Amino acid sequence: MDYSQFLYMHEELSLLAVIVILFIADLFMCPDKKSGKGVYNTALPVILLTVHTLLNLLPCSSAEPASAFGGMYQYTPMMTIMKSVLNVGTVIVFLMAHKWLSRNENLVKQGEFYMLTLFTLLGMYFMISSGHFLMFFIGLELASVPCTALVAYDKKRFESAEAGAKFILLALFSSALLLYGVSLIYGATGTLYFSEIGSQLDGSVFCIFGMVLFITGMGFKISLVPFHLWTADTYEGAPTSVTAYLSVISKGSAAFVLMTVLMKAFAQSDLFYSWNTGMYWIIVASITVANLFAIRQNNLKRFMAFSAISQAGYLVLAIMDGTAQGMSALVFYLLVYMASNLGAFAVMTTVENNSGKINISDYDGLYQTNPKLAFLMTLCLFSLAGIPPFAGFFSKFFVFMAAFKAGYPLLVFIALANTVISLYYYLLIVKAMYIKGNDAPIATFRSDNYTRVALALCTIGVIALGLGGVFYNYISGFSYGL
Repeated sequence: MDYSQFLYMHEELSLLAVIVILFIADLFMCPDKKSGKGVYNTALPVILLTVHTLLNLLPCSSAEPASAFGGMYQYTPMMTIMKSVLNVGTVIVFLMAHKWLSRNENLVKQGEFYMLTLFTLLGMYFMISSGHFLMFFIGLELASVPCTALVAYDKKRFESAEAGAKFILLALFSSALLLYGVSLIYGATGTLYFSEIGSQLDGSVFCIFGMVLFITGMGFKISLVPFHLWTADTYEGAPTSVTAYLSVISKGSAAFVLMTVLMKAFAQSDLFYSWNTGMYWIIVASITVANLFAIRQNNLKRFMAFSAISQAGYLVLAIMDGTAQGMSALVFYLLVYMASNLGAFAVMTTVENNSGKINISDYDGLYQTNPKLAFLMTLCLFSLAGIPPFAGFFSKFFVFMAAFKAGYPLLVFIALANTVISLYYYLLIVKAMYIKGNDAPIATFRSDNYTRVALALCTIGVIALGLGGVFYNYISGFSYGL
């Protein structure tokens, strides 16, 4: 065996080293008896994951696509960029979770939170770098099963336990459908390699049905309509930091993997038009249904759940036609969505930790007592809505441009019309914070230092990504299409 193949997996090995160090630290670092807190809480995981991110942040300029283990593991510079985006988002989630993990009931199990989260991240790494359906499925399950434990992390809360039960049942069902689809594809083609499947596809019923089941399973992971019914209940019941992680990191990795598999395995002409047509109607349904249901929500976590379903529709819009421009738009959209959505969740988390309030009506008059948080929330919501000059406007523009260039002007028009609807319900929160009065508004409070860093990173991302096209141009240099 050629052990030099492991050098292509330097990102996975680096992350695995972080997990091992944290596992050992969890055995020996106990909370301080006087303060009830130890060095393990947030500082060590954030430092280690930041070092890991910096070591693997950008692909080497001389890096060339490569494969290992018979082609089951693939490496391209774009995969490094995608993994770095997920790393940055995970660091922000860890910063957000600091105060919540400092509670007495979570103090003794904080190590589990970090390790479960990093194991899901490792699974996403394997998914992104897979060139074989077996490697892909191992990564998918490694990313999904620990998420169930994270959703049910507050096991003494009925809502969290219920959310965990719903998530695991539907995750198992979707994985079963996906695996059945893969088995049909294997039966029809005799191979599980993405690069070989395309040349063996014949457009038979087995191939089409297998592809449909694969897209169905991935639709659950991305929360696309009609595979979205778990999202609102799970997001509401899970701890807010976990909800933020699911809405951005998990969704983004699944969208990227869906695009690469469709491009590599199902680019054969007959199936190409089949999945394009299917994705067309899934995108229309996801954006429209989610926007209409978001208007009716009062609970902010349910509101953000339907917002995430709508954003998933925009995210998948870049997949249409499988172009290199679409891949660039997808990764850039994910980067902007990460900054905007995690910024909004960071505000929600700090408000919930200090007041216990999570409804939109609770935010009435927030500007009077906490003007900085209200302002940061507004920036993030404007970016999610796609208002210029914030980053969300440019991310939507690039996605629309890619879809229009691919030949879908009507789909772009429908998405654009839905953007106006989304602007309405995002402004409902802004109206609550700035215009509506409240006899008992949320009291003035100060955020902890970790949350401030998270808010600062998200704010910089929302503004900087909107002012400079250099990020999009850099990503475009590594994109590939059909």
